Amino acid sequence: MANKDPLPHARSWLFAPGDSEKKMLKATAGPADIVLLDLEDAVAEEEKGAARARVARFLASQPESDRRRLWVRINPLDGPHALADLAAVIPALPGGIMLPKSGGREDVERLDNYLSALEVSAGVSRGATPVIALVTETAQAMFTTGGYRGAPRLVAMTWGAEDLAAAVGASGNRKDDGAYGFTYELARSLCLLGASAAAVAPIESIHGDFHDTDGLRKRAETARREGYRGMLAIHPDQVGIINDAFMPEAGEIAIAQAIVDLFAANPGVGAIAYGDTMLDRPHLARAQALLAMVAATAG
Repeated sequence: MANKDPLPHARSWLFAPGDSEKKMLKATAGPADIVLLDLEDAVAEEEKGAARARVARFLASQPESDRRRLWVRINPLDGPHALADLAAVIPALPGGIMLPKSGGREDVERLDNYLSALEVSAGVSRGATPVIALVTETAQAMFTTGGYRGAPRLVAMTWGAEDLAAAVGASGNRKDDGAYGFTYELARSLCLLGASAAAVAPIESIHGDFHDTDGLRKRAETARREGYRGMLAIHPDQVGIINDAFMPEAGEIAIAQAIVDLFAANPGVGAIAYGDTMLDRPHLARAQALLAMVAATAG
């Protein structure tokens, strides 16, 4: 099955704790492109069972047409909860699954096997449930980010710095100026490159300080320029900023359209002058991608 975008354009991916119906309702009522109902980090060990039942009931209570944007972050495959999570939520038709602590392509393939069996059992079309993988949360995973091309169900990849810091025994993951240290910037770059190699959407990690709206805006705008397609959010107040940051400004759209029109008017040309700049085919490809993203979001 060919990989497809989970939504025409998924800019904001908002976590909502699976142990709180109030927070799940608030997240679902907001403008997030995707809501991630969280059974992993947001839920204490002793509450895992109750939370998965709550998430399953919550999903089942939502109109089926709305569940496409309601995804579930399950617990890691190598722990005791993942299969129970999947068995509880797949019959309720979530929009997709977030796989945490993915160690590589083989984990996505293993998840695909579980999902296929559960979909058939639930009377759901096999392959109907897409996957986003968190690909840098362990030291081992850092060496496998380039191997996901063709992984079943995979539509997006994202990265995390907190679990990685714990995995390597670091006391922190940021430098004195607040920027990520080299190892974590490496993780970020490997996620972007790995997603591009796999032809899936790269999604930027969280901005942990939800009061820092200026920092979030700057980071989200930078991420879009660098090639990221969207960003994780931990608070509803972050969603609007992320949605705006991942939409190009009117000037960018106008330039992209002018580039596309220029090449269309000069078919077969490999390079062409645009103002004081020489443009070639990579410029055209970027312009076309930007216009396609705008069209998908508008649609």
